[in-house]
Amino acid sequence: MDILFIHPNASTKIYQDLSKKHSAIEPPIWAGLLANSVKKSNFSTAILDAEASNLNYLESAEEINYINPKIACFVVYGQQPSASTQNMEGACKTAENLRKLNPDIFILFVGGHISALPKATLNKESYINAVCQNEGIYTILNLLRCDDLTEDYYLKKINGLVFRSCDDKIIINPSEKIVPKNMLEHDLPGIAWDLLPSLNNYRTAGWHSWSNNSEKGPFASIYTSLGCPYRCSFCMINIINRTNNDSGITSEDSNFYRWWNPDFIIKQFDYIAKAGVKNVKIADELFVLNPNHFMKICDLIITRGYDFNIWAYSRVDTCKPEYLEKLKKAGVNWLGLGIENPNDTLRKNIHKDSYKEVKIFDIINNIRNAGINIGGNYIFGLPEDTKESMQKTLDFAMENKTEMVNFYCAMAYPGSPLYKKAIKENLELPSTYSGFSQHSYDMINLSNNNLKSSEICKFRDYAWNLYNSDEKYLNLLEKKFGLRAKKNMQETVKIKLKRKILGDELVN
Repeated sequence: MDILFIHPNASTKIYQDLSKKHSAIEPPIWAGLLANSVKKSNFSTAILDAEASNLNYLESAEEINYINPKIACFVVYGQQPSASTQNMEGACKTAENLRKLNPDIFILFVGGHISALPKATLNKESYINAVCQNEGIYTILNLLRCDDLTEDYYLKKINGLVFRSCDDKIIINPSEKIVPKNMLEHDLPGIAWDLLPSLNNYRTAGWHSWSNNSEKGPFASIYTSLGCPYRCSFCMINIINRTNNDSGITSEDSNFYRWWNPDFIIKQFDYIAKAGVKNVKIADELFVLNPNHFMKICDLIITRGYDFNIWAYSRVDTCKPEYLEKLKKAGVNWLGLGIENPNDTLRKNIHKDSYKEVKIFDIINNIRNAGINIGGNYIFGLPEDTKESMQKTLDFAMENKTEMVNFYCAMAYPGSPLYKKAIKENLELPSTYSGFSQHSYDMINLSNNNLKSSEICKFRDYAWNLYNSDEKYLNLLEKKFGLRAKKNMQETVKIKLKRKILGDELVN
């Protein structure tokens, strides 16, 4: 086999006991996209989804060794754009075991964390042969065409590759372009669904299933667009668009936004509909952004009469009332809203030049009146946050309850402007990959001038428990989705997380 794409498994480390029943198991979109691209170029390929197959690090390495590909490509992304670093946990331990089993397989890494820290990754992880500087498709194709993967002479010709030379030096090649918008359908021609396990092996998040009689599977997730035009300080999603290998580059320097033609994308929906999938996540960083794109996709879904239960993302300032009826008719039952913080001053600070003042309460009501449920996303511990401002954020969330809520701690994800700021100011960062997970034992969130990391983490966990245990909220779930939804949340609240930063105090 020319190349095997591996989606690693570190769910227990990342989610603790939530991984047993409650965290989602999502199809590895980028592994599917990359595999389909190389398959179209007539290279032999397969996908090993270690998470869906519930393989541990050693079992995964043994399976890769058994397949014995020319290149083992670890695709390090996750269930949300910021998950790449935390998934390095499973990728690195699996690759380390693989190197012990087979010193001859060429080990390649691609993903958000790697794009942010290509040289640092190779310096830290000695068993990795090479990494891609960005999304990697052209780099991977050229690597597959390489005459000899053991010769520096040939590897130096591959743009976008950072590799370990024969004398153990790190060589940074010139950067490579990302796939241009007009070539997406040719060079990234959708997901290789046929190389993935059955979609029955995947499950959506519990809250998403509530609008599907609490049935979590089968489940599919897809991209209809890539990247984001904005430059939010806490986000690293655009780092995979990197085309500049200078040090200090962050996601705000790479804010490219591309989308597939709706007539092409609908074929992906056709496939998952035929496979019997109802739960669908549109994983675009912002689906509700370009009406000429997403409204056309909605039209095509409506014309086909599909009965999807769709979850998608929007900013509060891009979700306009005139879009809502068609979104609902197409099956968009959930919109994840990046509220972040209801305080205009704090929101302006993190959204920078893209900030727009909006009345968040009115937007929530408009969406709910259209029959669409809301996943409200809030961040505690932003650079100017105080105990008082965090309490006001919680008060706003409690007074303006949405059908689901995510409370996050501000995290300096590699590739984000916040990470660059944290390095400059010598702020404490996680010493482990799993430490970048919001739910891990060893999580270390960002401190600020007003609050310690532990204070922010403790408030976040308190807020999550308060909101999801609230009787009014639980009654809202039962009234809207039925008793199963209410019980699902009550069971989730029983899962107690341990936090090292809080002295192993049980939370949630």
